[in-house]
Amino acid sequence: MNKDAILSFFERDLNKLITEIELYKNEETIWRVEKNIANSAGNLTLHLIGNLHTFIGKEIGKTGYVRNRELEFTQKNVSRQELIDGIKDTIKMVKNSLASITNEDLKKEYPVMKFSKIESTEYLLVHLATHLTYHLGQINYHRRLMD
Repeated sequence: MNKDAILSFFERDLNKLITEIELYKNEETIWRVEKNIANSAGNLTLHLIGNLHTFIGKEIGKTGYVRNRELEFTQKNVSRQELIDGIKDTIKMVKNSLASITNEDLKKEYPVMKFSKIESTEYLLVHLATHLTYHLGQINYHRRLMD
């Protein structure tokens, strides 16, 4: 896989995330949880933003991002517009962070051990893209159930 393909997946799915958040009829429903649904769409969005800013921004783009993972799941009632602005900022960060990376760099070891063994940057980026897609599907389903 090459850098441009990986970047296209992030752009596509982050833009779909914006669309999902925009499609909620009631902004309050973004934060609603019920029964066995543990995470709201708002918290999953904050989690995705934090995750990408950590593993792409901080580690590849050297942005200096400091993550508060607990807050991603406990913060409530962030406005729809703030969520969308955060996603748009994440798209810019991903583009900027991956701008100078080469296809050869993708084969190199990712600088932090996230898994049980050291993996390549390419492996980590594909993992992050599938993580984004997984939560995007949850948000889509949450919207259709709750809204």
